[in-house]
Amino acid sequence: MTIRRTLLLMGFFIAILFSQSDADEKARPLIVAHRGLLHHAPENTLANFRACLELRLGFEFDVERTKDGHLVCIHDSTVDRTTNGTGKVSDFTLTQIRELDAGSWFDPMFADEKVPTLEEVLKLVAEYKQHRVLIAVDLKTGGVEQEVVQLAKKHNVLGRLLFIGQTISDSNVRGRLKQASNQAETAVVANNTEEFPAALAATDADWVYFRYLPPKRQMEAVRNAGKRSFIAGATVAGNLPENWQHCAEVGLDAILTDYPLELRLSLISETR
Repeated sequence: MTIRRTLLLMGFFIAILFSQSDADEKARPLIVAHRGLLHHAPENTLANFRACLELRLGFEFDVERTKDGHLVCIHDSTVDRTTNGTGKVSDFTLTQIRELDAGSWFDPMFADEKVPTLEEVLKLVAEYKQHRVLIAVDLKTGGVEQEVVQLAKKHNVLGRLLFIGQTISDSNVRGRLKQASNQAETAVVANNTEEFPAALAATDADWVYFRYLPPKRQMEAVRNAGKRSFIAGATVAGNLPENWQHCAEVGLDAILTDYPLELRLSLISETR
């Protein structure tokens, strides 16, 4: 997508967005942009995340640890794909990884964009406390639960985070998050209808994380259990308006997608 087309789409989106009532907005699923606006800005960067928040969109980000113990936001275990460097994240100190260019690979206009620290991202989220957004945290590395929760509490954003990644399939990770704070929101994955009962019954999870399009009866069961619902994966990641509409109709609470702007326009058009 060209930069001009991106700007036109974003301008059109903003105009429609601000014409909607609060009731309309609360009735729709929350939108979570996978690694931010990854088609419009370099993923997992502050420029990207700030754009999401300005547009009242949540986002998903990934957490890795540097050689000297700092938590940074980058998807891969190496810096090769999204910076001008090479090597494992765990082999870089924070100073070294901050010297890398994390924007030029996407477009020269993002030259010198940095790999952000976890604290920088949480501080940014805190600046937009008036916006109703969900931030999904994909923990790519183990043993960081206590530190992540404490940083989220420091910036008063813990209640806006949903922990995914290792969390959805590892009860030990959920346990450590809950030990750090019972207010930490966790999810359990249901890859198919057969896995749904166990995901719903999990006592250490606040959300059911769907990897398929759930029927309405299962959504009613989620609500009756006092839990919330999140969907990600192949059924919603692409530009799939029919599937998105199904999610809205059955009452899913949040959708993670690679096409957040298109999803928002699709949901808005159904309520106009």
